[in-house]
Amino acid sequence: MDLAERKVVHRKLKKGQMVFRAFQIMFGAVLVSVALEIFLVPNHIIDGGITGISIMVSHLTGIPLGIFLTLLNLPFLIIGYKQIGKTFVISTLFGVIVMSVGTTLLIPVEGITHDLLLSAVFGGVILGIGVGIVIRAGGSLDGTEIVAILVSKKTPFSVGEVVMFVNIFILGSSGFIFEWDRAMYSLIAYYIAYKMIDITIEGLDQSKSVWIISDQYQEIGDALVARLGRGVTYLSGEGGYSGDDKKVIFSVITRLEEAKLKSIVEELDPSAFLAIGNIHDVKGGRFKKKDIH
Repeated sequence: MDLAERKVVHRKLKKGQMVFRAFQIMFGAVLVSVALEIFLVPNHIIDGGITGISIMVSHLTGIPLGIFLTLLNLPFLIIGYKQIGKTFVISTLFGVIVMSVGTTLLIPVEGITHDLLLSAVFGGVILGIGVGIVIRAGGSLDGTEIVAILVSKKTPFSVGEVVMFVNIFILGSSGFIFEWDRAMYSLIAYYIAYKMIDITIEGLDQSKSVWIISDQYQEIGDALVARLGRGVTYLSGEGGYSGDDKKVIFSVITRLEEAKLKSIVEELDPSAFLAIGNIHDVKGGRFKKKDIH
């Protein structure tokens, strides 16, 4: 395959990836629209961020929610265009427009249930899955996250802390517009959505990074390959206190394999240093997973 043919194949692959990402964003935004108009909005339960503000303003003015979802997000998208990146902002704008159109089209559809707890639970689940899909595709559905990214660059607060502070203020404000029990149900829906976003992004079979320091590194590494079915990488290290050369075992496992790995390490070297952390995404590598035994 010559250079020209490679470029053609690369362009086709890139175009296919863009189409798939656009479909993911559209699907996620549609799910959010369903969560809002079928479960949350009819029961005066709100979400955080610009979406929550839009729901309250729409309630006070009688103007369709979709209009405010677009108008209130636009200023933040314009700010983020120069500060964060064109691709992210365009993806977010596309998602916001789909969400706005979706909520507008669903206005005539009556809510499935008027039970507040059911609405908060199912609305939060569907909302979280939708937002998680959009984030995995490289977009967002709320300008609050853009503000949080910009604020975190100039303050000691993290993005998560900024978002949490803003959302607590917004969710608390809903008690003055709706009844206070609606504000409490909104907190339930927000918490469920937050958890579902994590699950959607990371997956139920969450990956974990493993670091093991042991003098029996060869035996442990061989056991992980043979009994756990995972590849390992040996890294060279030096003890900060002793100055001795150390071998560090690095591997990636799933959440379900964690207990088995710990038992293997404990069996071969009870004094081994073991550190396990969460990983949001894993790509590449040529080692094929084998059975655990």
